[in-house]
Amino acid sequence: MLNVEQKLEVLQSYPQLQRKDVSLGRVNFHYEGSAYDKKIVALHIHPNGNGYIYAGLLPNVETDAKGFVNIRDYSEADLRTLLDETIQAMSHNPNAVEFKEPEQEKAAPALTTTSTGGGTWIDEDGHTLTLKYEDDMWYVYSGVNLDMAFETRSEAGEYLQDEGFKPQAQA
Repeated sequence: MLNVEQKLEVLQSYPQLQRKDVSLGRVNFHYEGSAYDKKIVALHIHPNGNGYIYAGLLPNVETDAKGFVNIRDYSEADLRTLLDETIQAMSHNPNAVEFKEPEQEKAAPALTTTSTGGGTWIDEDGHTLTLKYEDDMWYVYSGVNLDMAFETRSEAGEYLQDEGFKPQAQA
């Protein structure tokens, strides 16, 4: 069994994965080159050594309802094998169909922001934070820096309001 430092070393050895620190000392790793909407490869790698790897595209791997495998007791070889197979599977989507036309792409950002409840939040001093829904999580950004991450929209909204922020449309 690998400890958290060893798991992080293995994950960081994959240049195609991007580390994203989230709440409670946990770490996620995203694969921005994914051919799917799903970008999270490693979810909630915890200081206690627990964590999950996405294997929802692998036919012979038992996963939870969201497609993740618990890696608490994985060896380095097992972890690397799972990561290699997952990244390879996420790299090619045989069912991908590009259907957006250029006019639709231009309109999409405004629709996405309002339909998901994300967008820019502002406080009385003019400071702004951005709320985005990505990979089944709500992320609060200060510029390009991740400030907080939440599992539900209501938790994110409550946090922003507690910090004195309001949606920009209401500011």
